This record gives sequence, C-alpha cells and structure tokens, in this order.
Amino acid sequence: MENVKVRAKQFGLTKPISYVKPTDFHIRRSFELEKVLWDGGVYQVEEEARKREEIIEKLRVVVKSWVKQVTRWKGYTDKMVENANALIVTFGSYRLGVHGPGSDIDTLCIGPSYVNREEDFFIRLHNILIGMEGVSELLPIPHAHVPVMKFKFEGVSIDLLYASVSHLVVPDDLDISNESILYEADEPTVRSLSGCRVADQILRLVPNVEHFRTTLRCLKFWAKRRGVYSNVTGFLGGVNLALLVARVCQLYPNANPSMLVSRFFRVYTQWHWPNPVMLCPIEDKELGFPVWDPRRNPLDRNHHMPIITPAYPNMNSSYSVSTSTLEAMMKQFHTANKICNDIELNKSSWGALFEPFLFFRSYQNYLQVDITATDADDLRAWKGWVESRLRQLTLKVERCTIGKLLCVPCPREYVDTSRQCCHCTYFMGLRKKPGVEVGEVIDIRVATQEFKEEIVNMFSFWTPGMEIHVSHVLKNQLPSYVFPDEYRKRSQSSKSINQQHQNKRKINSEMVDGKPSASGCMSGGMSNSSSQLKADMGSCKTGYKRRRLTPEEGSCEESKGLSVSESESESDGLAKEKGSSLLQNALLKEPRVGVCCGMLAKAQGEEGCGFTMYSQEF
Repeated sequence: MENVKVRAKQFGLTKPISYVKPTDFHIRRSFELEKVLWDGGVYQVEEEARKREEIIEKLRVVVKSWVKQVTRWKGYTDKMVENANALIVTFGSYRLGVHGPGSDIDTLCIGPSYVNREEDFFIRLHNILIGMEGVSELLPIPHAHVPVMKFKFEGVSIDLLYASVSHLVVPDDLDISNESILYEADEPTVRSLSGCRVADQILRLVPNVEHFRTTLRCLKFWAKRRGVYSNVTGFLGGVNLALLVARVCQLYPNANPSMLVSRFFRVYTQWHWPNPVMLCPIEDKELGFPVWDPRRNPLDRNHHMPIITPAYPNMNSSYSVSTSTLEAMMKQFHTANKICNDIELNKSSWGALFEPFLFFRSYQNYLQVDITATDADDLRAWKGWVESRLRQLTLKVERCTIGKLLCVPCPREYVDTSRQCCHCTYFMGLRKKPGVEVGEVIDIRVATQEFKEEIVNMFSFWTPGMEIHVSHVLKNQLPSYVFPDEYRKRSQSSKSINQQHQNKRKINSEMVDGKPSASGCMSGGMSNSSSQLKADMGSCKTGYKRRRLTPEEGSCEESKGLSVSESESESDGLAKEKGSSLLQNALLKEPRVGVCCGMLAKAQGEEGCGFTMYSQEF
C-alpha cells in the first residue's frame, strides 16, 4: 500500500525512471560514502556551525540599526524610525543545508522601499561596516550582474546582497516565496531575491531532502576535486549542481545517496544538451519579467547547458557555460560514470571518484594570465574583476579560432611566493578540437589583445599599478609554483632519468655508419629547456615564434556514447530497469528546445595530429 502511494506521487515534469529502493549493498555503500565525505572535511563541526549562526545574528543587528539611521536621516517620524526594519536571510548552500567548513555565507538584506541600493547600501552601510571591529577585506561590487558586498566578519566570508521591497515597514514574517514580493522591483532586486526563492523551491520539489543534501555534498566535493566547480569561470556552481541533483532525485525518488550519485553521472552522460534541465514548468506571469525561452529570446538559443531555476522568473542558472567548459565537464562526467559502474560491481571504491584532476599534466599548451597591483586592497578588487571576466577570454578564443581551439580555465589562482609585489596568476588549458587538420595555423593574438583592453577599459575602479599580462606557455615551461612540492620532487627525479635515457639514445642514433643519423638531427624539434617566464612580464621578447605542438595527452576518459547499462544487478534483488533503453526513453520525454544550438558531438580521439599556433607575450 505504501509503495502504491509513492508511485502516485510524481516529482518533476515527467514520471520517474525507477521506483527501485536501496538494497543492503547500497545502504552499505552510502555509509562508506558518508565516511569518505567526513574524512574529506565536507561537514562542519558543531562549534563552527554555532559561530556562523552568531555571525548571522550580529549581521541582523547591524542592518536593523543601519535602516533606522537611514530612516532618521531621510526625515521620517520618530514612530517610523522605531518601526523601521530590515531582514537578513540566507540563500545558496547555507539555505540548502549543505554548507561546509570555510565556505562563505550567502546573505540577502531585505529593506523597505525608501532605502535604496546605490547610496544607502553601497555607501552608508559600507561606511558602517568599514568602521566595525571584526570586519575585513570589504569589497563592494555595485556593477555586478547581481550587486554584492563581499567581506569577512570575524574570519567568516560573507556575500551580502540587497533587495528593496514595496513595503514601508518590512515585517519579520515576510513570505519571500510569494510572487507579490516582486511587485515594482527592478531587475537587480529580482536577481537578488531569486537565490532565496530558488533554494526554497528546490527543497519543496525533491522527494527526500536528506538524501538530496548528502548527494549534493558529494557532487560538490567531486566537482572541486576534479576542477569543474566555478560558476564564475564557466563551470558549475552550487546552485547549478543543486538543480542537477534535484532532477536526478525526481527521476529516482526512492534511491539513497550511493544510488543517486551513480545515477547522476549515468543520466548526465546521456543527456541531450542543450535540452534544458527543469524541475517544474516555466511559468510566464503577468509581472512582465523575462523568463528563459529560446523561442522568443534569441540570446537564450546560444546557451550550451541550460539548467533552469524553478522559481519565477525562471532563468538559466548556467548561462556562463561555454563550448570549452561543457566539453571539459562532459569528459569528467564520463570518467566518473565509469568509476561509479566499477563501484557498483565492487571493482573500485569511493576514493577513486575523488582523485584530484591533474590540470597541469592534461594539456600541452596553456595561457598564463598574470595580474599585479600596488597593494593588497587594490589586488583584491582587481583580482575579483579579472576572475569574473576570464570566461570572456574563453569565448574570445573560441570565436577567433572559429571553434577550433578549446580554452579551459583552471578555477583557482596561484601565487609565486618568490615575487615581492602583490600579484596572482590564472591558467587556462588550450586544446584543439577534434578534426583540426595537421599543421593548421591557429592565431589567438587578437583574442588576447581584445581581452586585455576590455579588462582595463571596462573596470570603473582601475588605478595606476593594476596591470595584466597574458602569455602562451608550453607544458614544460610552466612555473614551478603551480606544482605541489612532492610532485615537483618526483618530476625533477623523472626528468633526470629521462635526460640520461635521451642522451644515450642520442649518442646511439648519431653513430650509424660513423655518421649522424636523420633521427639524431631531428631530436631537437621541441626544446625541453625550462625557459621560465620572467617576473617582469613586460620585458619578454616581442617577436612572434611558430611552434610545432604535439597533441594533448589523454588524461580523461573519452566519451563512449550511450553504452552504459541502466539495469540493476540481479544479485541485489532489485527489479530490472530494462537496460539503457529505459533511461534513453525517459530522457526523450524531457522538455526540448525548439530553436537551439546543435547537439554535443561525441569526443573523438586525436590520433597524434598536432597543430601550429602563433606564440608570443600577448
């Protein structure tokens, strides 16, 4: 009887793929998974949780005092000053209940209609915060897509947004989920409120909240370890992953975390991008805000990996994904899917899923983006701006090479401790797209020059000393500070051994009939010398060089199409899920894009074909 009730409940737009429940095997696997997550530091300790709650409460006191000051300053009555109120609500991972140690707290301040963002929030509240003890690294970003103030409060990172609603007095029990809160709101306010509304809606639309949370923690941990967790650089962020996990929970409503993790990769390796992932229908209300609709909005047709938010106005949360980052994520999905299949067959363990991705061993060519500033405060602002624009460099490289070259960012920064100035460095892996002809010239000078000019000219807070340099470096030219110490030692040892073998081969090849052989003459085709970039990037040579590049090493699993079986093991005592065709039929019922870009092509082997690219200090 209970099973019948579960089947009657449908979560999402389509019927579930399977109602199969976990066996003892899957229950054990879930316990093992949670242990790996605990050992990996994914969960926060109780003491840290209490500290975060105290920080949020202190922030509430600050904003309420600020609103009363603004009310008095604007000449309202004493009664109005007394009743003036502002709310602090959380969103993102904190609201979803999946935040971990060291993660920031996404917060939204909701204020009355007469307290504005431009002057009252970004100037008056900013001035209050900057004078408070315990507040550090305060960085206002008023012109961002979602305006935000970033700072640390007693060591805890805070992202604070602001939304002014159509109330003279904001009630403590304000219902954010009610669409009336959007009445007369501008678009930045709607985007600021969206985070809370989306998080609440996700928790309503999943069949089991605890299983959803454990699975989401696992997928966030995996994405960080595999270098595909960063919404700002074009990968997936917390909200994107939450929506993807929630859809899998809808498709397998009775599955436990170990099953959901496996199904996550099984589903999304076979998903027909750019068909959208949606938890509920898109509704176009009378409030007039634009919703994601590629039939009416031409820009929506260019989205590569649409993941649609479930709260009005429905938006694509993954608009920043590019061809390059989608291809990189799909490779990681296929690799993880293979590992999960091995785990279900007892051929592997969860530890294999979380092995770190070796970014600096996975490409033969890189772009190195160096930025400098005069002091730490300037660097913080400059760095935040450059990082937010890195995906534009990816798009420019794709565009200027007509899609022949993929540009994949490394979603973290690096610092050379041997340099005295305030600086940091970002790296992007370059790889030709399958099918590029051997020896074809690829010139990305225009893309990098445009990127540099836009970075400087579009930054409103630019000051002298803020500089940016972009250079092309080969794998063997990468600076040593990007490698861990233990890897550096192993690398130096292996290089020494390889050099000895090369010297022996060179001597042998040159002694054929007492004459140098042809192969010996060609052995220097690509220099292995470590020509490190100079600390002062501006002093590099200006001449262009053409280098013959070898193809990238295949460090990731290639796409194997739709060959993964969806059936469960008979030994588990589970009902068959009728093979891969069941999953494929279910995916065919997902909502489709009427007018959109083409399907993602299967990855192809490179088969040893290289390409030629102009190289310089851009």
